[in-house]
Amino acid sequence: MAKAILHMLSTLKHMSPFDVNMALDAGYDAAIPYTNVTLDEVTALVQDAMFSRAPSAALRTGIFFAGRDAVLALDMMDTAKKALLKPFEVSLFADPYGSFTTAGAMVACVEKILREKKQRELKGAKVVIYGATGVVGYSAAVISALEGAEVTVVGYSGLERVAKLADEMCKRFNIKVAPADGSSPEQVRELLRQHEIALCAARAGVQVLSKEDLAAAKDLLIAADVNAVPPLGVEGCGLHDNGVVVSPHGALGIGALAIGNVKYGTEAGLFKKMATSDVPLCLDFRHAFALARELV
Repeated sequence: MAKAILHMLSTLKHMSPFDVNMALDAGYDAAIPYTNVTLDEVTALVQDAMFSRAPSAALRTGIFFAGRDAVLALDMMDTAKKALLKPFEVSLFADPYGSFTTAGAMVACVEKILREKKQRELKGAKVVIYGATGVVGYSAAVISALEGAEVTVVGYSGLERVAKLADEMCKRFNIKVAPADGSSPEQVRELLRQHEIALCAARAGVQVLSKEDLAAAKDLLIAADVNAVPPLGVEGCGLHDNGVVVSPHGALGIGALAIGNVKYGTEAGLFKKMATSDVPLCLDFRHAFALARELV
C-alpha cells in the first residue's frame, strides 16, 4: 500500500506542532509543513502533490489547511477543490488554529446538555457568541445558525468589524446572523440577558462573563467556554464542568476541557477518515460538528 502523506499548508510563520502530532498519531506516515502560504499559491501546491503519485495513491494523499483565519482557510480549500482533477483527487481538511474542531465540539456539547437537562433543541434557541470575530467564534456561529438557532455574534471593537463578518457569514452560508457590539461591560450583560445560550470564544485568559452577569440573565440556559487559561471565560465554571449549575437561575456551565476532550477526538477522527477513506473527502467545521455529535 502507498504511504499516507499529508501536506500541511499554513498562512503563519510556523505550522502548529499540535496539528502535526495529531496527524501522525492518527495514522499518516509523513506530515510535511508549508508555512507563509498565500491563497494564490494553493493551486500549484495542490496539483504538484496530486500529479506526483499514481491515481491509486491519490486517496493516500491529503492536504490540510491551517493558519488563523477561518474565511481564508475556507477560501484556500475552495481553491484546492477547483484544482483537483480526476482520477488524481486527494482529500482536503481545513481546521485553522484547531478552530473548526473546537467549535464543532463546543456546539455538540451544548446541544447534548440542552437536550438532556433542559429538554430543548438548538433550533429556535437564542444564542449569543462572544469573541465571534475569532476563528472559533466564527465557526460556532455558522454551525449554530445552520442548526436553526437565532444567532447574535458579538465583537469587542465596535460594530463595524463584526457586522462585516456577519454579512460574510450570511452570504457564504445562506444563514441569518445578527451582529452586536460588546465593547462595554454593560453591553455584554444586556446581550446576555436577551439570550438563552452563551458561547464564549474570547482570547485566552479573558473573563467574558462574571457571576454578576450570570445572575442578571434570568433566561440563560447554558454558558460554554473554550478558554483554559485563568481567569476562565465564565466565572464559576470549572475546566472540567459539563452541565454544572453556574447561576442562581439554574444556568448550566460547560468548561474548556470538557469541550477539549471532544475536540481531540474530533480532530483525530477526521485525520483518520482522511487517511483511510475509499473516496476523496473535503472536510470543514460541518463535518467536525457531525463527528463531535457522535463523540459527546
